[in-house]
Amino acid sequence: MSVRIQQDSQEIRKHIREAEAVTDEALIACAKLKQIILQARQNPEVSVDAAQRALMRLQQAEQQALSMSTNLLRAHEELNKVAHIYAGPDENDVITPMTARLNDESGVREPEFA
Repeated sequence: MSVRIQQDSQEIRKHIREAEAVTDEALIACAKLKQIILQARQNPEVSVDAAQRALMRLQQAEQQALSMSTNLLRAHEELNKVAHIYAGPDENDVITPMTARLNDESGVREPEFA
């Protein structure tokens, strides 16, 4: 493997992991915001439908963040395939059942939880 391929590989690995972490942080932030909004609505002085539209928009944002996360996982797996071609197998790249399901081109599948 050439030095250039090795350097590019390390740079790509670093940035794909950063991108994955950012989407996770966005999902966490949305979940915390939703929780705070719902807690605020439990105040007897606030009507039960307060912030309903905001919650609906937040739900859409969460769905988009989850889609982004899923697509980043797919991109990561594709990059792993490219790395295997140009750099050879890496002991750190493990195909898990989750990534195997994400690669199924027949459609989006929901992760299975045990």
